[in-house]
Amino acid sequence: MSTLQQAAGERKGPLAVKAYVLRRPVSLALAPFLVSFAAFWAAQRTADVSMIDLMVYRAEGWTVRNGSDLYAMRATYAQLPTTYPPFAALLFIPLTLLDVADMRGLATFLNLGLLVVLVHLSLRLLGRPLRASRPAATLLIASVAVWCEPVWTTLRYGQINLSLAALVLWDLSRRTGHRWAGVGIGIAAGVKLTPALFAVFLALCGTVQGWRLLRRSGRAADFWNPWLRQAAVATAAFLGTVLLSALVLPHDSWRFWGGAVFESGRVGRTEITDNQALSGVAARLLHTGEPGWLWAVPALVTVVLGLGAAVAAALAGRRGLPHARAWSVLACAVTALLISPISWSHHWVWCVPVVLLLGAEAQRRASWRWLAGALAATAVFSSYALWLVPRDPASDPPPELHQSGGEMLSSALYPLAGVGFLVLTAVVAVRALRKPTPSERGRYRHTPRASPTPRAPVVGAEQAAG
Repeated sequence: MSTLQQAAGERKGPLAVKAYVLRRPVSLALAPFLVSFAAFWAAQRTADVSMIDLMVYRAEGWTVRNGSDLYAMRATYAQLPTTYPPFAALLFIPLTLLDVADMRGLATFLNLGLLVVLVHLSLRLLGRPLRASRPAATLLIASVAVWCEPVWTTLRYGQINLSLAALVLWDLSRRTGHRWAGVGIGIAAGVKLTPALFAVFLALCGTVQGWRLLRRSGRAADFWNPWLRQAAVATAAFLGTVLLSALVLPHDSWRFWGGAVFESGRVGRTEITDNQALSGVAARLLHTGEPGWLWAVPALVTVVLGLGAAVAAALAGRRGLPHARAWSVLACAVTALLISPISWSHHWVWCVPVVLLLGAEAQRRASWRWLAGALAATAVFSSYALWLVPRDPASDPPPELHQSGGEMLSSALYPLAGVGFLVLTAVVAVRALRKPTPSERGRYRHTPRASPTPRAPVVGAEQAAG
């Protein structure tokens, strides 16, 4: 007899099952979690995934060990080059200690673990659910999230997206003013430059808050605040990765920072469907692989909208905006994805905390419209619709340069969802900023009303005649 049946025998009826669920939520969540992850592992093995990006990382590690030119290296049958800063290649050296089969198995296992970490940190960022039930919720959500397209593709290629997102969320979901807050962002930026936008976001928040405090007190010392400190720590950690790379790999560091960092063509072709950044949308709309300034202008507008919405949401936390930190952090993440010269579909693993935020808002507001929005976002990132579009990266010109209207829409789902999220964040933040703070509400409530000015008596027609 199972434990659940024993509990039902002790207390007859649904109350027994409910009592067991409340006592052992993790035990019940573990079964679907293990089944889902085992099915995912089997599906990946059946699909015979190449983990081509992981093979490139391994080749980078070998290049560093052999003392060869890192940015002249080409790896795998696709002749893929190195695209990350040299600090990343230093981290890839341990991959050379394993054979290919063991490396692929270990990478899959670690990425599945990182997905659980990402879900846990996302729930911590939201403050939901309570700590007692958070492990069970983490397992259940991870068992579903593993099947969304960005996560599937991350594991298919052996990518590092989950680790970078986890580093950033580890920094931004901890308590305010933590001594090491900012280190995760700096290391993530040292591996891949895109997370550096979070340091810019923190600096903007800290600057706005610092000027507010300075105007209020008039003391220059009050300008410094936890946001600025976290931005400074992130910058210092990033510079530490650059300095370490320069000491260990001086030639490769000079090659990267002296020119390779600006060669977006090393990453891949802008117009192919895999590129879910604004640059890819512009290239497909204009039927050209070089959208030029016609992409730069929308990207600049998106930077202003995205960072403005992120800062406004962060500051709206003082106005009582629920989930203010999550709104601001995820708006910055989506902005980075949209404005990057190349954002492959697997870079959008940030969809996991975005969907959780929309779901938490739907639960808090008890709103069917918000629930529909959360379900729509889930459908976008779980539909694999962008893979239904004709694609052939090896052809010249690729079919993406001759897409129909429906194909363009299918290959732009992630950027459209991202822009929609930024607009939603801006609306939510502005509405919250218009509300008075609790202290202001109390001040207004206790301010005595001015006595009305006594009016002169109205003279009737009869009195006027007399």
